[in-house]
Amino acid sequence: MSSRIGVDIGGTFTDLIFFDEEEGSVLVDKVPTTPSAPEIGCVDAINSAVAPGLLRSSSYFLHGTTVGLNALLERKGSVVGLLTTSGFRDVLEIRKGSREEWYNVFWVPDAPLVPRRRRLEIRERVLASGEVLEPLLTEDVIDAVKALQQQGVTAIAVSFLNSYMNPAHEIEAERLIRDAGFNGAVSLSHRVSGEYRDYERCSTTVIDAYVRGRLANYMDHIESRLRANGFVGTCLITRSGSGSMTFTEAAERPFETIMSGPVAGVEGAAELARALALGDIISADVGGTSFDTALIRDGRPQLLFEGSVLGMPLQTPWVDVRSIGAGGGSIAYVDVGGLLQVGPQSAGAEPGPACYGRGGNQATVTDAAFYLGMLAAGYLASGIRLDRDKAEQALQPLADKLGYDLTRTAEGIITIAVAAMANAIREITVEQGIDPREMKLLPFGGAGPMLATRLARELDMREIIIPPCAGNFSALGLLTSDLLQSSALSRPMPLNDESLYVVDGILDGLFKELKSRDSTGINGTNTQREVALDLRYAGQEHSINIKPVTADGTITATADDVQNQFEVAYQEAYGGILDTLIEIVSIRASVRQPLAGSMDFTRYESIVKSGPADSVRAYSFIRREYSGFAVLQRSQLPVDEQCKGPAIIIEPTTTTYVDADCLYSADTGGCLHIVIEES
Repeated sequence: MSSRIGVDIGGTFTDLIFFDEEEGSVLVDKVPTTPSAPEIGCVDAINSAVAPGLLRSSSYFLHGTTVGLNALLERKGSVVGLLTTSGFRDVLEIRKGSREEWYNVFWVPDAPLVPRRRRLEIRERVLASGEVLEPLLTEDVIDAVKALQQQGVTAIAVSFLNSYMNPAHEIEAERLIRDAGFNGAVSLSHRVSGEYRDYERCSTTVIDAYVRGRLANYMDHIESRLRANGFVGTCLITRSGSGSMTFTEAAERPFETIMSGPVAGVEGAAELARALALGDIISADVGGTSFDTALIRDGRPQLLFEGSVLGMPLQTPWVDVRSIGAGGGSIAYVDVGGLLQVGPQSAGAEPGPACYGRGGNQATVTDAAFYLGMLAAGYLASGIRLDRDKAEQALQPLADKLGYDLTRTAEGIITIAVAAMANAIREITVEQGIDPREMKLLPFGGAGPMLATRLARELDMREIIIPPCAGNFSALGLLTSDLLQSSALSRPMPLNDESLYVVDGILDGLFKELKSRDSTGINGTNTQREVALDLRYAGQEHSINIKPVTADGTITATADDVQNQFEVAYQEAYGGILDTLIEIVSIRASVRQPLAGSMDFTRYESIVKSGPADSVRAYSFIRREYSGFAVLQRSQLPVDEQCKGPAIIIEPTTTTYVDADCLYSADTGGCLHIVIEES
């Protein structure tokens, strides 16, 4: 077996890529998403694009999904009960202070996932040292389980104080829960997260219990359908913190998949940056519903070790992807103040933009772009042929309210949508002290290349790289994801050589725990052990993550070496260093297994057909008038020959709009380069 299948489900389209390692060829397909049952649409996309013989010979099925995230956003998860240490029943509502709460007098917190009646106290107490102060009271657990069963609970989260130091009480509580006859999911906080900060660990444990059932059913449906169709390979799902994990492990650790969907494209962007030495880049994934952006430096996405969904913290590795409701399907409207607004509401896949001719009647970004000629003749994937009359009909009510003509209204929609995207990029660059003008923009997704030159102009960026398979690039990113497992443990201690010796012992335990997780996943061959430490100055709250020099998962660096690394990182982040004791806070261990084979991005074909190549009159934002645009097939562009815009470059699953102030060329690596000339 030497093939891989990647499927990424978006709000409007489901993208598929099939990679044949022996042939080195890539096949892409794009079909409308089925919002009511995305798992059915996922399998149907595979059945329509991948022949049965190729499916049977495939080694891996890789998937990116937002099922866990949607369960949280829609509040459609399990009925969860929480067992917690006596006196800490309300930790989910007390939360912790944040600037949003301090300065917003109208702030109203979202209700916790577990209402107070299902949060029950258990008498027990473990100190921060791990010493048992008060033994676990058995009858409290038994009574709590009976009470929760009467309330119809389908999952139980157990989060006891300081259990990351001593999990004995949580382990005993699980035994008592099972002995009491509870057959639902049980999430223990020390298994979910070995890190300190009890509110964050409790929140993560509750989220794990909340999404577990829905994600497990989703994955079971996909895997059973694939098996029935002859697939015998391994099913993998993208992790929020990059890399992928088996369906089996994801069912046990579903909280690690919450940001599975948006991460896939970032993984692909990072792989492309490393393979082609592109330098530092900003990814811009523009789909039908959302815009996702991330910063990639030194070939790696920026990684956080705590995320947040609707104000609920998650203690898990988390690629720093910023998402907003802005995409090709984002609906434009005039607000009560008479101002034009775009998004976050989306026409989605059903009914879709008005120009799709499927019943939509509200103007969207796609309608505006098509009216302006940015999509040439309007041939899209899945046989969609755009209808200009319907786009005009949707735009006309907005134009009437604003007192503009249709062109100015459409231009305004594009400008507002792009400005929102640019603001999201500024959050991860300018607000972090990083100048986006020194970086390259890597747009992808169905609408990314169409809006790329406008977005770059908004940010004063000059270089744009359109990747191969740009319309399906998130699915391609799935195929580049390594198998990855990670674990962490908080053990605050001073930084010195004696402590590093203790850390090596902790790492040995963490790697053994990773090895025991899932026998169907990482198999021990061609694996890489990775180590990271969270460090801080004594008395500080926040830490900085560094990767010390190691050999096979053992730290070989001295304490002085680690201190130097920390001080360099601290200087870069804060502009100075302190003459204060440095502490080790948390120890992180990961095991990575690369998937075999590399892809030649220049060798791909699509079962989707592009529209005709000719010329079209389209709106030039630079000239502020309609001009003649050459319409070119991307596959027929000469290599290393720079041409001047304006032009519209079409390919099976996306369209690239090149304004009159741009130069464009194709390279031998399969990328399309666009350079914006100085004003």
